[in-house]
Amino acid sequence: MTSQLETSAWLALRAHQKQGSDVHLRDLFAEDLERFERFSLSLGDMLLDYSKNRITPKTCTLLCDLAREAEVEAWRDRMFAGDKINTTENRAALHVALRNRTSTPILVDGKNVMPLVRDALGQMRAFVVSVRGGIAKGHTGKKFTDFVNIGIGGSDLGPAMVCEALTPYVKDGLRTHFVSNVDATDIVETLKKLNPETTLFIITSKSFTTQETMANAEAAKMWITGTLGDEAVGRHFVAISENRDAVQAFGIDRANHFPIWEWVGGRYSLWSAVGLPIALTTGMENFEALLDGAHAMDRHFIEAPIEENMPMILALMGIWNIN
Repeated sequence: MTSQLETSAWLALRAHQKQGSDVHLRDLFAEDLERFERFSLSLGDMLLDYSKNRITPKTCTLLCDLAREAEVEAWRDRMFAGDKINTTENRAALHVALRNRTSTPILVDGKNVMPLVRDALGQMRAFVVSVRGGIAKGHTGKKFTDFVNIGIGGSDLGPAMVCEALTPYVKDGLRTHFVSNVDATDIVETLKKLNPETTLFIITSKSFTTQETMANAEAAKMWITGTLGDEAVGRHFVAISENRDAVQAFGIDRANHFPIWEWVGGRYSLWSAVGLPIALTTGMENFEALLDGAHAMDRHFIEAPIEENMPMILALMGIWNIN
């Protein structure tokens, strides 16, 4: 197989880069009064301005040639078709199914996964309404005032990032906390601010064996049981995991176990039940609006030609600036 660094498109791009390496961005703007219009794209309320990159129309043509020679469009189509494009783990990469807002089936190993996705979304919806509405209560009958998300990597960073980004949409009545550091100081300082009678914990781990996550989960469990007793675990803990047996062994009620699937990569998992902290923080309607926006971008990614395709343009700008 020919290396990408040996393809005609890459060689042409490298020669072009050397020719324009001393060009200044201010000169490019001075020479082309329509540069912003030429190198920007809009989709709904979103604007992508990539005119501040040191590129010319020829640069974009060569980058698009590179994408076509690398068969990026075919790989994209394979991803949406449920092919196992994650060759390292021999798995599909189907986070797009999590935000599929149509009736179109999405298949993994010949099985339509959309019923599973919709069931999980319905479970999230019911749980959020119950917690925010004060129907779900702690062991002593008090409403939850705080929840703590315990996870690491994609089980923490994605939800935490979105909750911060959507600060203007945060709803009153439930405070949000994230714990991810294996250093005990993180959870100890968090718990100092909380009341065990009114605190809910979300443990997010696909395997339910992640060392950092489970160390913090056990610390939280000791904090709850030390005050409220062992029987309180079922009301104060929620799990998002693939490992049903480990979740039950921890003491979590089956109704509070949310699924995650092997075809969802951690870094893209916020669109699944891993996004429960987002839904609890901003309301389920805003979480579903987030899914709607992601689906709109997925449709754009599928339908737009490379030259007008936001995700592809951003990826190509990354190659141009880094590689």
